[in-house]
Amino acid sequence: MERTATTSRPEMVFVLVLLQSIFWMVAGISSIPFALGGELHMAALGLVSLLFALFVCLVGIGVLWRRRWARRTALGLELACLLGSALELGLPIGANHGPVALLTNVVVPAAVIWLLWGRTTRSVFS
Repeated sequence: MERTATTSRPEMVFVLVLLQSIFWMVAGISSIPFALGGELHMAALGLVSLLFALFVCLVGIGVLWRRRWARRTALGLELACLLGSALELGLPIGANHGPVALLTNVVVPAAVIWLLWGRTTRSVFS
């Protein structure tokens, strides 16, 4: 019997990336009341957040379908998220440093990178 190298890492990555997409979607939707209140730049920021959430959701679907481009895009996206989180935590700009912020900004991207990294996971993607 021939043994195939199957793993459920892409499914776990899909769930985590979908969770990130939901966070960005909620951020985009929550800017709408500010835009209605007269701060029109918040409408643009909300639209960008919603488009980014859609992009991340599509990348997650690509990872679920085991596409090579989606794996590379997800790794780049999560590395950018970690870099942005390091800047946000390191610079004194008044950002939130609580456990929820650390979980969503550091732990989730690090978990996605850990799940997508390595030769075994790379071989699963076509």
